[in-house]
Amino acid sequence: MLTEERRTLILRELKDKGSVTVRELVDSLGASESTIRRDITVLGNEGKLVKVFGGAVEKEGSSSVELSVLAKERVNKPEKTRIAEYAASLIKPGDYVYLDSGTTTEYMTEFITEKNATYVTNAVSHAKDMVRKGLRVLLIGGELKENTEAIVGADAILNIQKYHFTKGFFGVNGISMNQGFTTPDVREALIKRVAFENTQAGERYILADHDKFGISSTVTFADSGGTVIITDSYPGDIYQNKFEIKVV
Repeated sequence: MLTEERRTLILRELKDKGSVTVRELVDSLGASESTIRRDITVLGNEGKLVKVFGGAVEKEGSSSVELSVLAKERVNKPEKTRIAEYAASLIKPGDYVYLDSGTTTEYMTEFITEKNATYVTNAVSHAKDMVRKGLRVLLIGGELKENTEAIVGADAILNIQKYHFTKGFFGVNGISMNQGFTTPDVREALIKRVAFENTQAGERYILADHDKFGISSTVTFADSGGTVIITDSYPGDIYQNKFEIKVV
């Protein structure tokens, strides 16, 4: 298939669906993952779509689009699993841990073994996974958001404000030099911000695969202060100079 034909088909899929993942394009177009990523980058530079982590969304109205949990789970799973395993190893006896909603933080639950710790989360799936392992879990109450399965809203914020976390692990949709750490939904951003502020500085961990860098979503929930980004590949000196980064 010619390059221009393939890129036309990518734009056609975006018009039909509104958003598409790299994996979906690989399957439907029969091209390699690197080729699809290159196509998305070129089309993004041409202003024909907006590149988001793991895929692309339509240009118009794209800043608030968020992929479903199912779609996110198919994106960069090996990299997310590696990040999650390292993050879980940081939990120590006596820790009071906040575990944010998201696919990478959910992968953490597979590797968490420290039972002499308390885990607070706003994700129902995370809570269920950890309880089955015999861990002490506090599930934040509030409104359940359908597409990300996260608990949000005023009640959730009031719940989180009561706690002071020794460690916090946060998902993110985009990491930008100017906008910091971003997410598409203001309700989730508020939850993240409160939990972030209530976590000890230096023990706030952003779990981000390589696709999250250079992406700016709708709402900023935190900047670089007192934060460590755990990622799977070196994002470049421009990020290293602004953020504390741990590559695993």
